[in-house]
Amino acid sequence: MSAGKRKLYLVEGGPTPLDAVAASLGALYDVEVVPVERAAAAMEESPEQAVFAEGLSAQGRDVLLGAHARRIIESIGEGVCVFEPGVGMTWASGRFAALSESTRSRVQDVCARAAARLQEQDGDTSRRCEHGLKYTVRDDSADGERFFEALVSPIEWSSGRITHVAAVLCDVTESRRTEIKLGAIDRAGAELVRLDADAVRGLNAADRIRLLEEKIVRAAHERLQFDHFTIHLLNRENGRLELVMSEGLPADVQEVDLYDQPEDNGIVGYVAATGKSYVCPRTDLDDKYIQGLAQARSSLTVPLLMHDKVIGVLNVESDRPDAFFDSDLQFAEMFARYVALAFHILDLLVVERYTTGETVSSAMEGEIREPLDDLTHEAAWLQELARRDPDAAEHAERIMGDIESIRRRVSDVRRGPRSILGVDQALKEPTIDERLRDRRILVVDDEAGIRDTIADILRRRGARVDVFRTGEEALAGLASAFAHGGPGYELVISDIKLPDRNGYEVYSAARRLKPDLYVILMTGFGYDPSHSIVRASQEGLQCVLFKPFRAQRLLDEVRKPFEKSAGGSDQDSTADS
Repeated sequence: MSAGKRKLYLVEGGPTPLDAVAASLGALYDVEVVPVERAAAAMEESPEQAVFAEGLSAQGRDVLLGAHARRIIESIGEGVCVFEPGVGMTWASGRFAALSESTRSRVQDVCARAAARLQEQDGDTSRRCEHGLKYTVRDDSADGERFFEALVSPIEWSSGRITHVAAVLCDVTESRRTEIKLGAIDRAGAELVRLDADAVRGLNAADRIRLLEEKIVRAAHERLQFDHFTIHLLNRENGRLELVMSEGLPADVQEVDLYDQPEDNGIVGYVAATGKSYVCPRTDLDDKYIQGLAQARSSLTVPLLMHDKVIGVLNVESDRPDAFFDSDLQFAEMFARYVALAFHILDLLVVERYTTGETVSSAMEGEIREPLDDLTHEAAWLQELARRDPDAAEHAERIMGDIESIRRRVSDVRRGPRSILGVDQALKEPTIDERLRDRRILVVDDEAGIRDTIADILRRRGARVDVFRTGEEALAGLASAFAHGGPGYELVISDIKLPDRNGYEVYSAARRLKPDLYVILMTGFGYDPSHSIVRASQEGLQCVLFKPFRAQRLLDEVRKPFEKSAGGSDQDSTADS
């Protein structure tokens, strides 16, 4: 064949002089005059061949049309075969014959079953050719697992019975793999949101979150092959995207402040603001990208949606460019819906606990109101009688004081996380505690009642306490106290949920300034939207207090680091809910 020219076969037997045709087309084609049988063979050998035929006999036309039909059949799917019930395969295309023996055997079994079913269903001969059954055939030969869809249809009848069926195979490996992976992700997602009541009941809030984190990491690795990812949850009060989970990424990603803004807050901020997923094929060419993984080359970011509202963002990174495809996006979005639901369920558990406690306390307060009112009335009557008896008057005053104390304590229990229990008794004991004398303690909580109460209790025992309302104020106070070789602080007590920061950030800043600084985190009924407890616990956090806690428990925990310095117990303590 001449280089660069397509082959043209001129079929003998027609009225047109082939020499003239060859001469006129010779500049364009590599021309050869052949009999019809050679032209037919050439058509079957390669679809690139061109054939010119004119005025052929009926037999010659049948030869060429047969070759053309066979070429079309060879191009269909991954193979075509004809099956005769009771006999077996009677014809197969070249593509079908090239399949593994095990696959051909499975297709033959499928054809036998389909022929039997089609015969049972066959009643209307006018619609016979519309019948067809689909089967999935798996090929697990040495070159890797493949899946085929086999469409089996009847093609020949005799005496009212189907005598031959044809099967057309299409390779559905990718779609089948996608289907299998979606099923695996669906099962993994169901595992995320399945919280066994008996198992969860014995766990405090931190342990519940830790359990969820383990499930997310395992599913991301095993089902999605995501090894480098972060999860941010949206703080709706200030629009800040708080990092709650980081896997396979450097610690300094925790230092980046991101907000739900489409500009200047990276891809994570853009996705949170728009609610739209974002695939970044090349991080070095995308102005939105903010460095996460040290050698990141591409990323995939999807929103965590709950009732069509963004509650957070899942961000996945890879050290390869163009690492994520449409299927990865589909898988990530599906997985993200389960992650969002799992976090939502954890929040609901905390809310349920809080509202249940408040409901029970309110009911109790209502039940004891009447007898307390009656006791108050009787104590007032005793006061009138006891005006001339100082001892009796003292008893009446004590009764009145006890009644008021009961009312206040019930109210404190009902207020839940906004109160500390047992404050009255703690404040009645103003004796200096030598373990706390002149100890420098920082307290940060946006609830004035909580921070002032803690400060009063500790100051009465000799501690030097500084109080702060926000995370920024506390961070500034820490930096100032330790600046230029200053004395710093010996203990930090921080609420987890602050207006501008979270407990983990306070903990992390404190430990950077003084690695062995003792930190106590507080949270209401285990509410921890930023997952500060889990993250800080991984770095050595010793104590968490779940509001409402008792004042005596606070004192016990505050004394521990100073008992250690005096040679006391060295056992860490994380308070249970």
